[in-house]
Amino acid sequence: QVQLVESGGGLVQAGGSLRLSCAASGRTFSAYAMAWFRQAPGKEREFVAGINWSGVRTYYADSVKGRFTISRDNAKNMVYLQMNNLQPEDTAVYSCAAGQVPGSKYSYDYWGQGTQVSVSS
Repeated sequence: QVQLVESGGGLVQAGGSLRLSCAASGRTFSAYAMAWFRQAPGKEREFVAGINWSGVRTYYADSVKGRFTISRDNAKNMVYLQMNNLQPEDTAVYSCAAGQVPGSKYSYDYWGQGTQVSVSS
């Protein structure tokens, strides 16, 4: 069992940065691939970034490549999403997820509640 709690969301102007954190409970955290998803009002949830168990392999949606960076610290049971050059279209609720397949856009076992990111123009 893994419980996930996100933090770090907020309101930022276009071009600004935010760093999201996801705190995981459970001794098996390092066994899971992790990912960030987002869901904007009226839109389907979409994959943003993923990372494998060791942190060596990362995966990104085309819309965030070069702007967002996913990382993890297995010693602290933490996953991070550094978001730079934020744009209004990045406004969404961001959630972290734990699963078995690194980089997968589907089939995650555990989800957090999400944190709101709002970007003003």
